[in-house]
Amino acid sequence: MKRLLPPTAEARFIDVPGGRLRVLHGGTARDGRRPLVLIHGGGTDNSAISWYRLFGPFGAEREVWAVDLPGFGGSVGVPPVGGPEDLARVVLQAMDALGVQEAVVAGLSMGGDVALNVALLAPARVAGLILIAPGGLVPLLRNRTSQRWAWRAARLPDGILLPLTRLANRFVDTALRAIVKDPSTLPPEVVEAFVQEAREPHGSVGYLRYNQATLGRDGMRNDLSDRVHVIDVPTLLLHGEDDPIVPPEGSRRAASRMPNARLVMIPDCGHWVQLEAHDRVLPELLTFLRKLDLPT
Repeated sequence: MKRLLPPTAEARFIDVPGGRLRVLHGGTARDGRRPLVLIHGGGTDNSAISWYRLFGPFGAEREVWAVDLPGFGGSVGVPPVGGPEDLARVVLQAMDALGVQEAVVAGLSMGGDVALNVALLAPARVAGLILIAPGGLVPLLRNRTSQRWAWRAARLPDGILLPLTRLANRFVDTALRAIVKDPSTLPPEVVEAFVQEAREPHGSVGYLRYNQATLGRDGMRNDLSDRVHVIDVPTLLLHGEDDPIVPPEGSRRAASRMPNARLVMIPDCGHWVQLEAHDRVLPELLTFLRKLDLPT
């Protein structure tokens, strides 16, 4: 099927050990300006959806790469690998294939969890982090009851779980209203692409494998709250004050523990601040990136 592309982006394919991944490319390499690697969120997300409004402005200043992770978007035919650490290894493999030795790494939601793991696995390859409503920073999914129910659901066999997921994906409009505070703020083409991905027969498998890897019976297996203090690269966290998906407390806690991090809370905004409030967050992002480009 024909997939959405952000303005100025071009789609390419690269080979990594697990299969052939779609990547989006924009901008050009410039002396003194570090490249930017973008990691999308979970669910039926992909790089074009997550970064639709920011890809062009980023590419106007530097080279930008965005990877569709295994089981997502244009990489939906690649076998999913599971949790955030394994996904971080895929990102590093993609950077190898693209010839990107060091980059600023940006991640949204599940992608923020992956970006944190990239920084932990290969700190020398990360010049800075941008984390938008990042996962991987809470000990529980809301409360113990919610945690237990989600854990039980994730343990269902694929023969039951996948048809249930496809059924749930029919109500994608309801899902969007649960993600953002005001769906009217989203570009119509992004909404259309989100619906299209939700109807892809295998479009949810990558996120299912991520959930199965991260949901524990009594807590989240991917909680990095007690490890983020070792990440000392410049880090910008952005979080909507009204995020209904990922609690802002995780970002607040991480910003207080990371030695070189700053948190910006976005009022009247839900989970997708980069789409809902791009005009408000773009100046913060560009200022952050330009400071990283200054000589040290």
